[in-house]
Amino acid sequence: QVQLVESGGGLVQAGGSLRLSCAASGRTFRNYAMGWFRQAPGKEREFVAAVNWNGVNTYYADSVKGRFTISRDNAKNTVYLQMNTLKPEDTAVYYCAARTSSSSSWHSDEYDYWGQGTQVTVSS
Repeated sequence: QVQLVESGGGLVQAGGSLRLSCAASGRTFRNYAMGWFRQAPGKEREFVAAVNWNGVNTYYADSVKGRFTISRDNAKNTVYLQMNTLKPEDTAVYYCAARTSSSSSWHSDEYDYWGQGTQVTVSS
C-alpha cells in the first residue's frame, strides 16, 4: 500500500509559479506510475499530468501543456508538479495519485491510491 501526502499549495497571483510535491511512503515507489489531477468547485476531477515509473514519459492536459512540468525523484519517493504562468482557471484542489503500473494514464479510475489534496488559488 502507498500513502501519498501533497504539499506546496497556496495563494498566488496570476502569472506566478508554484511547485507542488507529493511524498510517497513505502519502498516500492518506482513500481508506480504517478499522476496529478485537480478539482475545482462545482466541477469534476480532471487530469493534469502524469509520469511513468522512471520519469522518461510524461503526459499533460492541453490546458496546462507548456506551463506545467511533472517530474519524479525515485530516490526521494517524491513526484513534483512545477506550475508556471498560473491562471485563475488553475484554481482547484490538486491531488496526487499512484497507479500500480509502470505506465501512466490520464484516467482517474485507473489510479489506486490518492493523496488528501492541496489547495491552489490563483488570484486575478
